[in-house]
Amino acid sequence: MKKRSMAALTAIVVVASLVAAAPGQRAVAAGSGPGDTARSAESTLVNGVDLDTVTIPELQARMDRGSLSSLKLTLAYLRRIKAVDPRINAVLRTSPTALRQAAASDLRHRLGKPRGPLDGIPVLLKDNVNTRDMPTTAGSLALAGSPPDTDADLVGKLRAAGAVILGKTNLSEWANFRAAKPTSGWSAVGGQTNNPYVLDRNPCGSSSGSAAALAASLAQVAIGTETDGSIVCPAGMNGVVGLKPSLGVVSQSGVVPISAEQDTAGPMARNVIDAALTLSVLGGPDTVRADGAASLADAVGRPGSLRGKRIGLWRLPSLGAEVDALMTRTAQRLTAAGAEVVEVDLPYQERLAELEFPALLSEFHRDIDAYLPTRGGPQDLAELIEFNRTQPREQTCFAGQELFEQALAAPPTTDPGYRAMRAELTDLSRRSIDEVMAAHELDAIASPANPPAWTTDCARGDNDVIPSSTPAAVAGYPSLSVPVGFVGELPVGLLLMAGDHQDAELLSLGAAVEHRLDAWRAPRYLPSSPSGTAR
Repeated sequence: MKKRSMAALTAIVVVASLVAAAPGQRAVAAGSGPGDTARSAESTLVNGVDLDTVTIPELQARMDRGSLSSLKLTLAYLRRIKAVDPRINAVLRTSPTALRQAAASDLRHRLGKPRGPLDGIPVLLKDNVNTRDMPTTAGSLALAGSPPDTDADLVGKLRAAGAVILGKTNLSEWANFRAAKPTSGWSAVGGQTNNPYVLDRNPCGSSSGSAAALAASLAQVAIGTETDGSIVCPAGMNGVVGLKPSLGVVSQSGVVPISAEQDTAGPMARNVIDAALTLSVLGGPDTVRADGAASLADAVGRPGSLRGKRIGLWRLPSLGAEVDALMTRTAQRLTAAGAEVVEVDLPYQERLAELEFPALLSEFHRDIDAYLPTRGGPQDLAELIEFNRTQPREQTCFAGQELFEQALAAPPTTDPGYRAMRAELTDLSRRSIDEVMAAHELDAIASPANPPAWTTDCARGDNDVIPSSTPAAVAGYPSLSVPVGFVGELPVGLLLMAGDHQDAELLSLGAAVEHRLDAWRAPRYLPSSPSGTAR
């Protein structure tokens, strides 16, 4: 015991010297030596580990054996951020304490006292998640002053689990709830995030920086947030995994809001197992599964068989012939693996589309007016609107704030008309999933998560009519995007959705689908690319 403690203390001295030499943003340069080159900084290899493909369990096994340290892993990601991120503009800032966090994790591993699967794992946070030691801006200059006084609840859980909070990612400003025709991935604070696969294409919103950073292997996992589509669409469009958990699984305390009735943070990763392990920390073991279901670790630790699974395919041909052809081939591959795929159509979608936006306007006004007084700057929505009118930088990509203005005039959430609207939304969205799953005895419903990424264009705005995320988002049910293939050079995700608090079951199925399709590949950072055929 004494020998082990002495070794640990020696390690602290060595690590502390590295940390002292490299606080905050300078951490990237700390590991640079005379022989370092841009090529080595861009490498995805660290101590024989390929960052593109390694999973958290593999990293933990190496850290337990002593063949890899959290410090080396964190330094590798910081170097990649410095070398690669200028092309995609996904990371707003790195944490000034990242290396100290990694050193503390290494000590726990040496003492045989790691705190769980995320101990020592570098995590990026979307910049609408409060951090006491870094700014939290939601992409807006209105919040670009002092950091929040406290961490968001989910950040507290990550810190308690030993995760290394690596930094903050860019996002669509105000989570794409400002202008009628926004450009996803753009914020006044961070500028435009690019899709790593084809740089002039859009990353989708609003968790654009989190998804693009993962595609470029700039962290092991990231946290996104979603009201409707803002985790699963960026995940699909950037070729990574994104889970929108069941509503209430992850605390929203300390997250810049749109609607308490739909908002949730969730994990994003390059593989399903990492997303599942991150959810186990964010939500806790008792909140991510239906009663009687297997534990989260059991559900995704070993990809199960697809044999006998019944999956409903909601095609959504409006997303294009190439995506539809990709769905046909996906159905054939799942069928060959033993699954039963049946074509379905989800009811009530037109009515949901009519009701969702008006309800969100009322909820945003209520929730943002509750959040803003916790921060410096504008204290309510009216002051925020006036702030934007006086800030030229807020208008450099698009000038509009029509959603803010409509929310200011929307009925309060105490209004009987609003209450009836939200009640109908909840009822129809849940029935749209529950009735179809019951009628066909389904384990999940699948649909395309996204079309091929459109060209980013501030003058035009987004081209993003993507209805697949809405049923689960409005119902508060879980949905999971996993890579399914490509249209030319552009990734497409398969969106899986299931019933309330079936997060563990959905992740288990997603792991099996991921294993069967094996559709992920690293981005090539092409400057531009014409549309291609699906493959």
